[in-house]
Amino acid sequence: MIQMKGKTVLITGGASGIGKIMARLLLEREAKVIIWDIDQSKIAKTVAEFSSKGNVVGYIVDVSDISQIEKTAQKVKQEIGVVDVLINNAGIVAGKYFHEHTTLDILKTMEINANAPMFITKEFLNDMLNQNSGHICNIASSGGLISNPKMSVYAASKWSLIGWSDSLRIEMKQLKKNVHVTTIMPYYINTGMFDGVKSKIPILEPEAAALTIIKSIEQKKRMVTIPGYIYRLTKLGQGFMSIDVFDWFAGTVLGIYKTMEHFIGHKKS
Repeated sequence: MIQMKGKTVLITGGASGIGKIMARLLLEREAKVIIWDIDQSKIAKTVAEFSSKGNVVGYIVDVSDISQIEKTAQKVKQEIGVVDVLINNAGIVAGKYFHEHTTLDILKTMEINANAPMFITKEFLNDMLNQNSGHICNIASSGGLISNPKMSVYAASKWSLIGWSDSLRIEMKQLKKNVHVTTIMPYYINTGMFDGVKSKIPILEPEAAALTIIKSIEQKKRMVTIPGYIYRLTKLGQGFMSIDVFDWFAGTVLGIYKTMEHFIGHKKS
């Protein structure tokens, strides 16, 4: 069990959605919280809102830019010190058929969802290894477990994240290091990112999802789907059903293949 009191925790995408909720939950546990986000105004509002709850600071970072990651990581180390817990939460989605994607859609999705967690972890992992203590939590998606129309590039980015994240966990185990890795694979969360989605499986509430993630880190869990039965449904179905039967099960019985038909996503202000 990890005690968050006194730990320094960095959350990417921490100024809105479940990132912001996790920041609050961690401050309530007396952790020191560092928020990385691309939106300066949201960072300022979040820091102002939470400053009475504890030690919270924010940095503006575009995590699709490797140079910004490197420079801001060095700034964090100089101004704050060693990061004990890293939560790679920032993510984007372009909900459309693959042939409708622009080159920029593909590049940005892979840079933010798949590449950024690796580059950010690379900046802070050596400190964790040196102190032989740390935790990395990567927020992937159940979209990394099952194919889905209008999510091809998003699914690709999350499949990539899951594979890297759990490989990193095994590496830490082989090296006998006290650095733990948690891979989170949630279903759709009601944060605005997936506005318009219609689902037979209940869409997750942000507060409950964020609390599950924090508890998973505290309990040093390795791979977590939210809800838990998603993993069993997909893995058992894919293992025992033919492709045609699984397509019928996922598409018709669970209705997953139709969830993105009315996707809107975040409304532009």
